[in-house]
Amino acid sequence: MLTLSKNKGTGGGIKRSPEDFVVKEITGKGVTLSPDIPYSPSDLREKPAEEGKFTTFVLQKRNWDTIKLLLAVAKRVRRGRKSIAYAGTKDREAISVQLASIYGAEPSEISEVRFKDMSINGAWRSNGITLGSNIGNAFDVTISSIDNAEPAEGTLNELNGHFPNYFGRQRFGQRLNNFRIGMHMLRNEYGPAAMEFLTGTSNENNEEARSARKQLSAEQDFAGALSYFPKHLKYEIMVLRSLAKETNYANALRALPRGISMMFIHAVEAYIFNASMERRIGENDLSSKMRCGCNFYGFPDIGHTAEEGAFSLGSLIGYETTASQISPYEEEVMLDIGIKPEDFKMRSMPELGMKGSLRPLLAPTKGLSSKLEKDSSMRISFSIPAGSYATVFINEITKSDVLSLEAIRSA
Repeated sequence: MLTLSKNKGTGGGIKRSPEDFVVKEITGKGVTLSPDIPYSPSDLREKPAEEGKFTTFVLQKRNWDTIKLLLAVAKRVRRGRKSIAYAGTKDREAISVQLASIYGAEPSEISEVRFKDMSINGAWRSNGITLGSNIGNAFDVTISSIDNAEPAEGTLNELNGHFPNYFGRQRFGQRLNNFRIGMHMLRNEYGPAAMEFLTGTSNENNEEARSARKQLSAEQDFAGALSYFPKHLKYEIMVLRSLAKETNYANALRALPRGISMMFIHAVEAYIFNASMERRIGENDLSSKMRCGCNFYGFPDIGHTAEEGAFSLGSLIGYETTASQISPYEEEVMLDIGIKPEDFKMRSMPELGMKGSLRPLLAPTKGLSSKLEKDSSMRISFSIPAGSYATVFINEITKSDVLSLEAIRSA
């Protein structure tokens, strides 16, 4: 996808180790969580809810998938997957600190949970966490093996505190096939959707997993696949168990945590936004009739649109998106992929329906600082709004994480 900055990239890469990518959630009250610090409600400017039915806790993890870890914590305290809540998922290949909650668990139970490379840095009774309740994330990132650090300063000056608010490759899945699965689901093609999830081998880097996916594709034996699918493919095993009992592909996809299933539909929304954004950058048109102002932290407040707001907005298409909210760029992309707003109603699986929302075209950065190290690496720290991607900002500097729209469509 086109970068906003025209300056030459520094080269280099990120996430050589989890310690090179530290993610610190910024809570709804504007408190930035830090690793290895015990927290109480007062530290977060919150009041404990003594009669609350949830336990909120500060979760620190290293090299863990957010949802998989929370499911493991819930299981340890004898709660189900519907009991967990979080403001937002964090990068797996990272050290991250965030708030989460579990319904029906006691703070003392949560505090005693132990797994490798995780810790509970405070727990208390509450009314729970809601998705999107954080206002942003702060990052400490090491860019390794830089070819030439000289362009970095020019790029940062060129960006002037903003970067294109593309969705990062994480939104499209490790195998980059979330978009294809989501498109099948929007067309009520649940068989192809489930089979792409189970057997798609594009960008599958694990040889054991690749072999298992190919075998299932050839044999179509779901019960048999349970004996050879790698144990780390926990979500695939959930779907296989359902299909081994009954060949109902929609119900098999329902066996996944809702947050995972929603990612497939989100990937289609994200593709439309990214493709529209790339066309805007190509035509040097970042204007919009829809705008919003800032919240108390200085980040976009999309809940309050304003004609003279600081941030131009684009649409995340959903079934409630009106014609006036669809720009010519988004209209062209939807026509290209054959999707209409009403398709996001998901009539066969309404629990995954997307109403649509707005998204800033450009995301701001705050607290930006950088330092060139002696080993040809750069340490950079910054904060960005919730829902924006640090990897997209870093790529403006390095120009080394190229993600093409074609790769997403053809994965």
